[in-house]
Amino acid sequence: MLTDVAVRQAKPGAKDYKLADSEGLYLFVSRAGLRSWRFKYRFAGKERRLILGRYPEIGLKEARDRKADARRLLADGRDPGIEAAKAKVERAVAASNTFEVLARTWYDLQKDRWTSVHAQDVIRSLENEVFPWIGKLPVHDIDEPMVLAVLRKIEERGAIETAHRVRQRMSGVFVHAIAEGASSRDPAAVVTKALKPVPRAKKRPALLSLTELQDMLQKTESDPASPLTKLASRYLALTAQRPGMVRALPWNEIENVDWQSERECPEAIWRVPAHRMKLEKELKLDVEFEHLVPLSHEAVEVLRAAWVLTGRGTLVFPSSRSARRPMSENTLSYFYNRSGFQGRHVPHGWRASFSTIMNEWAERNGSPGDRHVIDMILAHIPNSVSGSEAAYNRAAYMDRRRELLQAWGKMLFGSVCTPMEMLGWPSRGKI
Repeated sequence: MLTDVAVRQAKPGAKDYKLADSEGLYLFVSRAGLRSWRFKYRFAGKERRLILGRYPEIGLKEARDRKADARRLLADGRDPGIEAAKAKVERAVAASNTFEVLARTWYDLQKDRWTSVHAQDVIRSLENEVFPWIGKLPVHDIDEPMVLAVLRKIEERGAIETAHRVRQRMSGVFVHAIAEGASSRDPAAVVTKALKPVPRAKKRPALLSLTELQDMLQKTESDPASPLTKLASRYLALTAQRPGMVRALPWNEIENVDWQSERECPEAIWRVPAHRMKLEKELKLDVEFEHLVPLSHEAVEVLRAAWVLTGRGTLVFPSSRSARRPMSENTLSYFYNRSGFQGRHVPHGWRASFSTIMNEWAERNGSPGDRHVIDMILAHIPNSVSGSEAAYNRAAYMDRRRELLQAWGKMLFGSVCTPMEMLGWPSRGKI
């Protein structure tokens, strides 16, 4: 039998040679100086060889242990060579079935069902919150404590809702892995009860008097923010639509606006496709559920000012970091907070402001049906309205919608400087 000293002193010779140990184990020494442990055995009447590993990475004792494992397989009627080949394939499959690889596959399969903004939010949350910690691990090796540790990091900074959203996305990846045969369980499903509960939703703060809103506009627009941030704030206020729809607004959704002149555009409209609306998933595929927003003169002025900055790109209000990505969901929130309105008014609050003020205005100056028209401007569908009727109503009362939005625009900005003046620019023709 070999000794550690004999193995250590084995030097290359003129030819390859072997140093025998016992029970078919030997050290193979090549002319080039490479040394490896090998096991010679017989299976099904034929002589076979199995490479157990290189020396010195594998020492004599471990080589003997591996030989003993191989002999146990032979005793069970299994070929150690075939078992080693199967283990090699399994290791390769495990290496390719990491959490990140499967998560990106899952994302590619799902993203067409989501809006572009939501799809970007999903992949960014995985890239920022999950991949750095468990992305390189084989998915079948990830257990509940590992998942919980990832989510605890998110909780520790107070982002409770984010932790729950990330858990749901991780669970989606694990379910996909189970379907692919790469895992047998979903550890993200088990940890749900171990997370801190999501706080009860609070009403989004909003200013509900015209005087307060005009004061807010004056203060925010004197802030040294970027021109696009100020323009996005104005456009959000004038249209009273959801902030996510405004942030991801592409130029091709704006119709009937002459970008080459300053004349009024009485037919200007914002046509929001169904897939960008807050709808049930099956309705997002139905073109009849697109949302039409008539644009007031003031809203068109905002878009013309934005056209000077981003008209050659795809998005009206892109991110400051990339023209291909929408403005961050935090940009307007931080903008309002800096101006002194933290806890008083948020971007989504413009919808409550519009609804409250315009419904009060309609009681004094409007018609009995204006409350319904205001709900249509906000894309609110009453529970009592059927799907087909809601789709039909998307295009109803367009003239009255335009009148109400124009009245709203004059209330907010009738005595306020134009977008060009707000930004300190000369008239559009001189830019």
